[in-house]
Amino acid sequence: SIIEKQRQELQVLVAELKDHDRELNDMVAVHRRQFLEWANDRQKILTLAERCSLLDNELKGRNEIIKSLTKRLKLIESHQSDSKTTLENTQQKFKELSQKVADVILHCRGLEEENQSLHCSVLELSAKTGQLQAREQELLTMLKLKDDYINEFTSKFKKLESALLAAKAEQFSLNKEKEDLRLRLKELVIEANELKDDLCEKKKENNKQQEEIIHLKQENVFLKNELAHDVENAKRKDQLLQFAKSKQARTDAELSSLRQIYIKQQRDLQFLHVSLESSQEQRQ
Repeated sequence: SIIEKQRQELQVLVAELKDHDRELNDMVAVHRRQFLEWANDRQKILTLAERCSLLDNELKGRNEIIKSLTKRLKLIESHQSDSKTTLENTQQKFKELSQKVADVILHCRGLEEENQSLHCSVLELSAKTGQLQAREQELLTMLKLKDDYINEFTSKFKKLESALLAAKAEQFSLNKEKEDLRLRLKELVIEANELKDDLCEKKKENNKQQEEIIHLKQENVFLKNELAHDVENAKRKDQLLQFAKSKQARTDAELSSLRQIYIKQQRDLQFLHVSLESSQEQRQ
């Protein structure tokens, strides 16, 4: 009866050992599956970390590009302000030259009017000279009678002749001054045309710079939008990484508890083996 009882106990212990073995196999399978999931999660985390580092490098490069574009934009804006200042100075100089040209034209008109009046005076003097010549003829007829009158009219004639010479000299100087003013007027017109051409070139250059500034501003806005999109993606990836880290922490905790259970079951199994050996020794 004792041996039968021990056999029954041994059968119960063997059944319990089989159940424990089955449970251990299930736990090992679960542990392997969790280990594989943990390995996959770890690989995903490493991949995400690598992609995050690549995105950080790309973000730094984009920031450098944006800084260089911002510096270039500031430089172009300074050039544009300089061009605007040059353009304003050129316009002011053009206005001054236009005013000078208008003044020279008015002066030329005044000189022409004065020349016309002097020409009329010369004609009048010529007429007077003809009259005086006629009068001289009359006086020559009267010369024989009155020498005093001859001397007086001769002196008057000389005075009129000197006045005529002075008027001719003045007319020559006025003509020369008029010619100089005409030449100066041509030079001013040529200079004004050159300034107009220079002004047109400056306007074209200013328009090109404004188009380039608009293009750079559009590119800057596009890069800012892309940077915001990349930052948002990086935030999402950080969130995924945090979720993965929390999942890994939970997995580590479960693995630690399973290890403790496994160690406890190993101890129980060793105790059962010792009990079985002792029972077999007693039976022997």
